[in-house]
Amino acid sequence: MKSMHISTTINGDPVEFICDPGEPLLDVLRNRLGLTGAKEGCGTGDCGACSVTVNGRLVCSCLVLGAEVEGVEISTIEGMANDDQLHPLQRAFIDGAAFQCGVCTPGILVAAKALLEKNASPSDEEVRFWLAGNLCRCTGYDKIIAAVQVAAAEMRGA
Repeated sequence: MKSMHISTTINGDPVEFICDPGEPLLDVLRNRLGLTGAKEGCGTGDCGACSVTVNGRLVCSCLVLGAEVEGVEISTIEGMANDDQLHPLQRAFIDGAAFQCGVCTPGILVAAKALLEKNASPSDEEVRFWLAGNLCRCTGYDKIIAAVQVAAAEMRGA
């Protein structure tokens, strides 16, 4: 199997890497590029722990091949904060104690950011629906939903 040279953009920075044709994007991010925020929870796209966006579309990086991302824009949890300034979602999760072990948290944050970029004022039901693909085994979802709503309000300037 011949390795592939891929050029893409990750969190606003141009990136080049070599990968095997069948290598999942999750493995490329973690093992080749050192971006370990996305976690492997299931490897089958059922838990959302490895969520990233590809050209603005929320995807499970365990289901996308590294070879498929030539020329695209990828956003990961590592690109969410602005230097030392946390994103409002990250602050709201901390302030609202909306996480425990942290395995699911990066994927939930990436998914919630993707939602708020599409809908700045989602209802609780819309947040629950949007985050339905992100499983959390440690907490209930109420604090997560509340944190998303707090961040949404801050981002709207409310």
